[in-house]
Order: sequence, then C-alpha cells, then structure tokens
Amino acid sequence: MPGPTGNGAVTRSTLRQQIADALRDEVLAGRLKPGQEFTVKEIADQYGVSATPVREALVDLSAQGLLDADHHRGFRVHEYSADDFRAMVEARGLVTDGMFRSLAEGRAALADGPRPAAALAGVRRRGEEAQRAASAGDLTVLIGYDLRYWRELSALFGNPYLSDFLHRLRVQGWVCTVQHLRRLSDLRGTLWSGHTELVDALARRDAGEARACVAAYNAHSLALIERLTGG
Repeated sequence: MPGPTGNGAVTRSTLRQQIADALRDEVLAGRLKPGQEFTVKEIADQYGVSATPVREALVDLSAQGLLDADHHRGFRVHEYSADDFRAMVEARGLVTDGMFRSLAEGRAALADGPRPAAALAGVRRRGEEAQRAASAGDLTVLIGYDLRYWRELSALFGNPYLSDFLHRLRVQGWVCTVQHLRRLSDLRGTLWSGHTELVDALARRDAGEARACVAAYNAHSLALIERLTGG
C-alpha cells in the first residue's frame, strides 16, 4: 500500500497563503476598510472554498497585526492610529539603520562582484517602476512595487530576520496610510519617490547618504499622515 504523498497538505497550505494574500490586497486596495467585520463563512463563500484554509489565513493575518479576532463575531480589519504609524516609522528606521551600519562596517552581504551588482540593478528597476507609479499618483501600482522593492533591497543585506520584520512593518504602514490616501482625488506630487536615489547611494556603498534618503522618506511620511489625520 503506498504511503501518503503529502500533496493534500501542500495544497491546503498553498490555498491558505493565496487567501491570506488576496485578503491583504483587499485591505490595501481599500475594499476592506478599517473596522469592517466579517466571518470565516462569508470569506469561504466569497472564494468558494472550505472554512479550514480561510480560518488559517485569517489567523495568519491576525498574527501579522492586520486583523483583530473576535471569537464571538469573527474578524475585523485592524484600525491603526497616527500614533501607531509614528511607532512603525521609528521601528523601520531602526531596522534600516542596522542594515546600513552593517554596510558601513563591511559586514553586509552586499559586496563588490557581479552577482550583488546584478541584484542591485534589479532592485533599481523595481524602484524605477515605483517612482513612476508615485509620480503618476497610482497608489495601487505603487504599493505593489514598493513592497517588492523593499523586500528585495533588504534581502541584499543577508539577514532574513531583518528583511522579514521590515516587510511586516511596511505592510502595516501601508494598511495604516492607505485609508487616508485613498480619500484624496489626486495623489500626484504627494507620494515619496526617492527609490532610485537610495539604490544609487547603496551602489556607491555610501551608508551616510542611504541614511539621509531614508530619513527624508520618514519625515515625508510622517508629515503626510499628520496632515491627513489632523494630528
């Protein structure tokens, strides 16, 4: 009698991730709004799947801080405050500062050679796409490229724990700000678009300039969210 292949577990795990990604995109697109409530059954019916992978996906998103679980009423989209965003910016600043410090001290995996140079060029192309979206005020396209840009950029420093933590902070930051940004009819000239300047600084191994780019970005982000929230 043949043994189990494990394909069922892999399929369920993949479905779980697909549902989690789809729901995260719904939140980032503003179709699932802060405070909005829903149940496992509603999501399962929406996607035409069983309750188990949906429940697992919702638990995963709760662990990431994007949803709040209410055992009696289901789940709701987490509502972030301006103070939450300030804390996120501070935290992600500490993460990037640690990455740039490793570069300055020669400990980063980002080193001379064809492979890191090619990887950095790929990140720069991602940054160019993000900049074009930012300049055009296309928030949906910007978020997609921006998340990939920072994920790939942070991976060049060779510390997957920092990279994963930064990605989580960036997703949370977008969830926090997107509800306010989508109220604006025209985002052209409003969104940060310094992606390539940061990559160019890293290509020169200029940790100081990289820090300055991120500091300017953080100041821009804070000023924008404070203006939009009135505080």
